[in-house]
Amino acid sequence: MPFTALNSRMVEARIAPGQRMFSQRGAMLAYRGEVSFTPNIQGGQGGIGSMIGRRIAGEATPLMTVEGSGTVMFGHGGHHVHAVDLTGETLYVEADRLLAFDGSLEQGTMFMGSQGGVMGMVRGQVTGQGLFTTTLRGHGSAAVMAHGGVIELPVTPQRPVHVDPQAYVAHRGEIRNKLSAALGWREFVGRGSGEAFQLELSGQGTVYVQASEEKL
Repeated sequence: MPFTALNSRMVEARIAPGQRMFSQRGAMLAYRGEVSFTPNIQGGQGGIGSMIGRRIAGEATPLMTVEGSGTVMFGHGGHHVHAVDLTGETLYVEADRLLAFDGSLEQGTMFMGSQGGVMGMVRGQVTGQGLFTTTLRGHGSAAVMAHGGVIELPVTPQRPVHVDPQAYVAHRGEIRNKLSAALGWREFVGRGSGEAFQLELSGQGTVYVQASEEKL
């Protein structure tokens, strides 16, 4: 169920009988047809086990199950919305940035320490992701939120990408990432205080970057 962009801050999805979607609670703006919205306490397709760690850390985001027949318009807080179509790869994105996604996608939770140990956890704090991040895998679509719009940057083995951690939104594919401390442009223009961090992404895939350093 791919999303159709209505404008930069709203998307529309068609719901068919036998299909379902998950959305953040409060993300439905309007709908047509016979559509139902029910609270979901099991963390989507991944089941309740995928959400236990997040709930312990206070990082879980309430979801709604969307079913029926019709079209639904989604948006939240006036944030910019960007649609991501998955064809079997994995999307890594913070739960509170997920506006809505196909119920066919398998949802999971990844502990940030599993990617880089202590520095992985530090990266989670610097980017605003906390100790856990959400994964979506399979064939389907997801709509993610950002400040100021999103650009897609391809990552290849020959061309890694360096991103300001505060501008990072999500990534997909077989990407390795690490947080490193380095002098950045802030130090030269007087905005820095201490060490600057940058997120280095390498491998094969796509990274999504917002045009802002604001957290949601």
